[in-house]
Amino acid sequence: MTYIVKDQCIKCKYMDCVEVCPVDCFYEGENMLVIHPDECIDCGVCEPECPVEAIVPDTDTGLEKWLELNREYSTKWPNITRKGTPPGDSDSFKDQAGKFEKYFSAKPGKGT
Repeated sequence: MTYIVKDQCIKCKYMDCVEVCPVDCFYEGENMLVIHPDECIDCGVCEPECPVEAIVPDTDTGLEKWLELNREYSTKWPNITRKGTPPGDSDSFKDQAGKFEKYFSAKPGKGT
């Protein structure tokens, strides 16, 4: 099992999860984070830290797309080890549906 990040993170990217990860398995894209599934130790400390509930175990049903997205982009985006500043308009996107189709960006983030 591993934890993954889903589309609720897109355009929110609060990054509270990064601070608690004991193995630094988060990677930063332009407008979301992903978890490297082979580095995640399944401790689960990140899940309750996410205010938009974007982090879930991959054992939940129907998450194959998200597991693959996390796997792919964790090899392309820079590792992030410290909480950064979320986008200024994060709160206006946190309850929006369909964010992947509308806003996903494959561009890397800044990394820290």
